[in-house]
Amino acid sequence: MRWLPGKTTATISRFEFMARGLVDGFISGRHRSPRKGFSVEFAEHRQYVPGDDIRNIDWRVLARKDRYYVKQYMEETNLRATILLDCSGSMAYTGGAAAAFEGRALSKFDYARYLAAALSYLLVGQQDGVGLVTFDSRIRDFLPAKAMASQVRHILDRIDAAEPGGETALSDIFNEVAERIPHRGVVIILSDFFDDTAELIKALHHFTFRKHELILLHVMAEEELRFPFNSFAHFKDLESPIELQLDPKTIRALYLERIDAFVKALKDGSGRMQADYVPINTREPFEKSLADYLVRRRMGAG
Repeated sequence: MRWLPGKTTATISRFEFMARGLVDGFISGRHRSPRKGFSVEFAEHRQYVPGDDIRNIDWRVLARKDRYYVKQYMEETNLRATILLDCSGSMAYTGGAAAAFEGRALSKFDYARYLAAALSYLLVGQQDGVGLVTFDSRIRDFLPAKAMASQVRHILDRIDAAEPGGETALSDIFNEVAERIPHRGVVIILSDFFDDTAELIKALHHFTFRKHELILLHVMAEEELRFPFNSFAHFKDLESPIELQLDPKTIRALYLERIDAFVKALKDGSGRMQADYVPINTREPFEKSLADYLVRRRMGAG
C-alpha cells in the first residue's frame, strides 16, 4: 500500500472523474453509453421508477417478486479505463529539483506510480473499471479493466513489482494495446513520451480511431525541461551504454530548442485528436499535479 498513502486517498476522495465522450461499460453508472437500452454486461437490477421505459422491465422478476425491476439502463454506464505506465529506462531519472515524498526525491517513474495508484483508487471508488499496462520496448504486464474493489490491490501489486529499464518503443506498444482493449473507454498514459513524435502521434491516433478518450500525462523533470546545468558534467543515457563528458553551455540553446519543439508537437498532436495533454513537472507534488488536472477537467479546461 505504499503507493497509496492515506494522505493521497483523503485528497483524491474529494474528486470525481467523468468521461467526456461515450463509453462502453458493464454496470449502471454515471457515464454516457453509445448503446441505448442495455448495459454491455448485465450486473444488477434497479427498481422501477415512474418515467422508466417499460420495455426495460424484467418481467420474470415481476412474476417472482410481484415488483417492477429494470434490468436495462438508458445511456448510462460505468467506464472502463486503462492506465498505461511507461517503465522504460528514461523514467528512472530523478534530478535535483524533484519533489520529495516521505523524505525521498521521486524519480519520474515513482512519481508516475503514485499517479497510477491514485487514479486507480479514484476510478474503482466510483464503481468504474480500471486496468493497467506496464511496458518499455514490450508489454510487461496487461491487467484488464475490472470494477471490483480487489482490483486496486492487484494494480498496486503490479505497480510495486515494476521497475524502470529497457529502451522505449512507444509506437509499437500503443498500436498493440489499442488492439487489445476490447471496448471503448478511457486510456490514460503516464510517460515522458521520449520517442519519434511523428510516429508517436500516428500511434496515438489508433486509440482515437477505436473511439477511446485519450489522456496524456506527460511526466518530465525540471532539468529535462530547463537544462539548468552550468559546469562541465557527465551525462549518461539511461536506455543505452552511451555516456558523455561535455560542457552543457555549448549545447543548451540547441537542447532547449529541440525539447520545446518536442513538447509543442506532442501538445499540438493531442489537440488535433481532442485528447487531454497534461504537462507534469516532477518538482510539483504529485497530489497537487493530479488535483489540479481533475479540477481543470471538471471545469472543462482539460
